[in-house]
Amino acid sequence: METSFPLLFAAFVGFSHALEADHLVAVGNLVTKRDRLAFAIKDGIYWGLGHTSTIVLIGFIVIVGKATFLSSYFSYFEAIVGIMLILLGCFRLYQYFKTDRYLNDTTHSKRHHHLAYGVGLVHGLAGSGAMVLLVMTEIQSGIKSMVYLAIFGIGSMLGMLVAAGIFSLPFSKKMASNQHLQFSLILLSSILCIIYGAYVVVENLA
Repeated sequence: METSFPLLFAAFVGFSHALEADHLVAVGNLVTKRDRLAFAIKDGIYWGLGHTSTIVLIGFIVIVGKATFLSSYFSYFEAIVGIMLILLGCFRLYQYFKTDRYLNDTTHSKRHHHLAYGVGLVHGLAGSGAMVLLVMTEIQSGIKSMVYLAIFGIGSMLGMLVAAGIFSLPFSKKMASNQHLQFSLILLSSILCIIYGAYVVVENLA
Protein backbone atom coordinates (compact mmCIF):
# COMPACT_ATOMS: atom_id res chain seq x y z
CA MET A 1 0.00 0.00 0.00
CA GLU A 2 1.29 3.45 -0.85
CA THR A 3 2.23 5.33 2.29
CA SER A 4 0.33 8.40 1.11
CA PHE A 5 -2.95 6.51 1.55
CA PRO A 6 -2.71 5.81 5.30
CA LEU A 7 -1.21 9.24 5.93
CA LEU A 8 -4.10 10.86 4.06
CA PHE A 9 -6.70 9.12 6.22
CA ALA A 10 -4.84 9.31 9.54
CA ALA A 11 -6.89 12.24 10.84
CA PHE A 12 -10.17 10.59 9.80
CA VAL A 13 -9.19 7.33 11.50
CA GLY A 14 -8.22 9.27 14.63
CA PHE A 15 -11.53 11.15 14.60
CA SER A 16 -13.56 7.95 14.36
CA HIS A 17 -11.35 6.23 16.95
CA ALA A 18 -12.24 8.95 19.47
CA LEU A 19 -15.90 7.98 19.12
CA GLU A 20 -15.42 4.39 20.33
CA ALA A 21 -17.63 3.27 23.21
CA ASP A 22 -15.04 3.28 26.00
CA HIS A 23 -13.92 6.79 25.08
CA LEU A 24 -17.46 8.14 24.92
CA VAL A 25 -18.58 6.74 28.28
CA ALA A 26 -15.48 8.21 29.94
CA VAL A 27 -15.69 11.69 28.46
CA GLY A 28 -19.48 11.69 28.75
CA ASN A 29 -18.97 11.11 32.47
CA LEU A 30 -16.29 13.81 32.74
CA VAL A 31 -18.40 16.55 31.18
CA THR A 32 -21.31 15.96 33.57
CA LYS A 33 -19.34 18.29 35.82
CA ARG A 34 -19.57 21.15 33.32
CA ASP A 35 -22.30 23.72 32.80
CA ARG A 36 -20.27 25.67 30.24
CA LEU A 37 -19.63 24.46 26.72
CA ALA A 38 -16.13 25.99 26.64
CA PHE A 39 -15.01 24.00 29.69
CA ALA A 40 -16.44 20.76 28.27
CA ILE A 41 -14.65 21.31 24.97
CA LYS A 42 -11.40 21.90 26.87
CA ASP A 43 -11.96 18.57 28.62
CA GLY A 44 -12.24 16.96 25.19
CA ILE A 45 -9.03 18.64 24.02
CA TYR A 46 -7.14 17.61 27.16
CA TRP A 47 -8.39 14.04 26.76
CA GLY A 48 -7.12 14.09 23.18
CA LEU A 49 -3.74 15.44 24.26
CA GLY A 50 -3.36 12.69 26.86
CA HIS A 51 -4.50 10.02 24.43
CA THR A 52 -2.06 11.24 21.77
CA SER A 53 0.81 11.48 24.26
CA THR A 54 0.57 7.80 25.17
CA ILE A 55 0.09 6.53 21.63
CA VAL A 56 3.03 8.56 20.30
CA LEU A 57 5.23 7.45 23.21
CA ILE A 58 4.42 3.76 22.84
CA GLY A 59 4.63 4.08 19.08
CA PHE A 60 8.11 5.55 19.41
CA ILE A 61 9.22 2.73 21.74
CA VAL A 62 7.82 -0.02 19.51
CA ILE A 63 8.53 1.42 16.04
CA VAL A 64 11.80 3.23 16.60
CA GLY A 65 13.10 1.21 19.54
CA LYS A 66 11.94 -2.10 18.01
CA ALA A 67 10.45 -3.08 21.38
CA THR A 68 7.94 -5.49 19.86
CA PHE A 69 7.77 -7.43 23.13
CA LEU A 70 5.24 -4.83 24.33
CA SER A 71 2.62 -6.44 22.09
CA SER A 72 2.21 -9.22 24.65
CA TYR A 73 1.06 -6.65 27.21
CA PHE A 74 -1.63 -4.94 25.12
CA SER A 75 -4.48 -6.98 26.64
CA TYR A 76 -3.33 -5.88 30.10
CA PHE A 77 -3.33 -2.28 28.90
CA GLU A 78 -6.96 -2.76 27.89
CA ALA A 79 -7.78 -4.16 31.32
CA ILE A 80 -6.20 -1.12 32.97
CA VAL A 81 -8.56 1.06 30.96
CA GLY A 82 -11.49 -0.98 32.24
CA ILE A 83 -10.36 -0.49 35.83
CA MET A 84 -10.01 3.23 35.18
CA LEU A 85 -13.59 3.41 33.87
CA ILE A 86 -14.90 1.70 37.01
CA LEU A 87 -12.98 4.10 39.24
CA LEU A 88 -14.07 7.09 37.15
CA GLY A 89 -17.75 6.19 37.50
CA CYS A 90 -17.42 5.70 41.26
CA PHE A 91 -15.41 8.90 41.68
CA ARG A 92 -18.00 10.94 39.75
CA LEU A 93 -20.77 9.79 42.07
CA TYR A 94 -18.60 10.61 45.08
CA GLN A 95 -17.93 14.08 43.66
CA TYR A 96 -21.61 14.73 43.11
CA PHE A 97 -22.70 13.85 46.62
CA LYS A 98 -19.77 15.67 48.22
CA THR A 99 -19.58 18.88 46.19
CA ASP A 100 -21.78 19.22 43.09
CA ARG A 101 -24.94 19.98 45.01
CA TYR A 102 -23.31 23.09 46.46
CA LEU A 103 -20.91 24.27 43.76
CA ASN A 104 -21.32 25.36 40.17
CA ASP A 105 -18.90 25.09 37.29
CA THR A 106 -17.29 28.47 37.95
CA THR A 107 -16.03 27.24 41.31
CA HIS A 108 -14.61 23.99 39.96
CA SER A 109 -10.86 23.94 39.83
CA LYS A 110 -9.10 23.80 36.49
CA ARG A 111 -7.51 20.63 37.84
CA HIS A 112 -10.52 18.87 36.32
CA HIS A 113 -8.81 19.40 32.94
CA HIS A 114 -5.86 17.50 34.40
CA LEU A 115 -8.22 14.63 35.17
CA ALA A 116 -9.35 14.62 31.54
CA TYR A 117 -5.71 14.55 30.45
CA GLY A 118 -5.01 11.64 32.79
CA VAL A 119 -8.01 9.70 31.49
CA GLY A 120 -6.74 10.30 27.95
CA LEU A 121 -3.29 9.03 28.94
CA VAL A 122 -4.74 5.76 30.19
CA HIS A 123 -7.02 5.44 27.16
CA GLY A 124 -3.97 5.78 24.96
CA LEU A 125 -2.75 2.49 26.41
CA ALA A 126 -5.77 0.69 25.00
CA GLY A 127 -5.61 2.39 21.62
CA SER A 128 -1.87 2.03 21.17
CA GLY A 129 -1.76 -1.72 20.63
CA ALA A 130 -3.86 -2.20 17.51
CA MET A 131 -2.88 1.19 16.12
CA VAL A 132 0.88 0.69 16.37
CA LEU A 133 0.66 -2.83 14.91
CA LEU A 134 -1.46 -1.53 12.03
CA VAL A 135 1.00 1.26 11.28
CA MET A 136 3.96 -1.13 11.41
CA THR A 137 2.18 -3.39 8.90
CA GLU A 138 1.26 -0.66 6.44
CA ILE A 139 4.18 1.77 6.74
CA GLN A 140 7.76 0.58 6.74
CA SER A 141 9.39 3.97 7.38
CA GLY A 142 9.82 4.77 11.09
CA ILE A 143 9.54 8.52 10.47
CA LYS A 144 6.37 8.20 8.39
CA SER A 145 4.90 5.87 11.01
CA MET A 146 5.44 8.49 13.72
CA VAL A 147 3.94 11.19 11.47
CA TYR A 148 0.90 8.96 10.99
CA LEU A 149 0.46 8.52 14.74
CA ALA A 150 0.79 12.28 15.29
CA ILE A 151 -1.85 13.06 12.65
CA PHE A 152 -4.02 10.29 14.08
CA GLY A 153 -3.73 11.99 17.48
CA ILE A 154 -4.84 15.33 16.08
CA GLY A 155 -7.88 13.62 14.56
CA SER A 156 -8.72 12.01 17.90
CA MET A 157 -8.56 15.42 19.60
CA LEU A 158 -11.03 16.84 17.08
CA GLY A 159 -13.34 13.86 17.52
CA MET A 160 -13.39 14.13 21.29
CA LEU A 161 -13.79 17.90 21.13
CA VAL A 162 -17.03 17.37 19.19
CA ALA A 163 -18.20 14.55 21.46
CA ALA A 164 -17.48 16.49 24.67
CA GLY A 165 -19.38 19.51 23.34
CA ILE A 166 -22.43 17.43 22.48
CA PHE A 167 -22.45 15.50 25.76
CA SER A 168 -22.21 18.74 27.76
CA LEU A 169 -25.41 20.22 26.29
CA PRO A 170 -27.76 18.54 28.82
CA PHE A 171 -25.70 20.14 31.60
CA SER A 172 -25.95 23.71 30.31
CA LYS A 173 -26.98 26.44 32.74
CA LYS A 174 -30.59 26.29 31.53
CA MET A 175 -30.90 22.64 32.49
CA ALA A 176 -28.63 22.74 35.54
CA SER A 177 -31.52 24.09 37.61
CA ASN A 178 -33.38 20.80 37.15
CA GLN A 179 -31.66 18.83 39.89
CA HIS A 180 -33.61 15.62 39.32
CA LEU A 181 -32.74 15.51 35.62
CA GLN A 182 -29.12 16.41 36.31
CA PHE A 183 -28.74 13.68 38.93
CA SER A 184 -30.41 11.12 36.65
CA LEU A 185 -27.94 11.87 33.85
CA ILE A 186 -24.95 11.79 36.21
CA LEU A 187 -26.14 8.49 37.67
CA LEU A 188 -26.70 7.02 34.21
CA SER A 189 -23.28 8.08 32.91
CA SER A 190 -21.55 6.76 36.03
CA ILE A 191 -23.32 3.40 35.88
CA LEU A 192 -22.42 3.08 32.19
CA CYS A 193 -18.78 3.77 33.08
CA ILE A 194 -18.77 1.11 35.80
CA ILE A 195 -20.59 -1.55 33.75
CA TYR A 196 -18.57 -1.00 30.59
CA GLY A 197 -15.35 -0.90 32.60
CA ALA A 198 -16.21 -4.25 34.20
CA TYR A 199 -16.95 -5.68 30.76
CA VAL A 200 -13.55 -4.53 29.44
CA VAL A 201 -11.73 -6.05 32.43
CA VAL A 202 -13.49 -9.44 32.07
CA GLU A 203 -13.02 -9.43 28.29
CA ASN A 204 -9.26 -9.00 28.59
CA LEU A 205 -8.43 -10.98 31.72
CA ALA A 206 -10.90 -13.85 31.69
